[in-house]
Amino acid sequence: VQLVESGGDLVQPGGSLRLSCAASGFTLDYYAIGWFRQAPGKEREGVSCINISDGYTYYADSVKGRFTISRDNAKNTVYLQMNSLKPEDTAVYYCATDYPYGLGKSCRDYDYEYWGQGTQVTVSS
Repeated sequence: VQLVESGGDLVQPGGSLRLSCAASGFTLDYYAIGWFRQAPGKEREGVSCINISDGYTYYADSVKGRFTISRDNAKNTVYLQMNSLKPEDTAVYYCATDYPYGLGKSCRDYDYEYWGQGTQVTVSS
């Protein structure tokens, strides 16, 4: 099982980025996959999670209306479209999956088993 994130960058406030998480070794269809972030000196937090089999989608209050999670089944890839970025969005962003447990409706990091290496997002002028 492997998760590989990409798309992190330095962007000005108000800008946009799209993060990608390419999964291999399992199929996204039956498991939750989520985006988490950790800023320096802060705890890791769930940003957005999705589980198509359960019809579950979650967004943290801080990103609702600005971020959108989506997936491409053919590519076994999940995306996080981030618009109207703010300096407080600066963090390392990780994708993770609850494979093989398939717990379903959770965006709590301790329910996620496999993690990517992370990609840095910096929002600054």
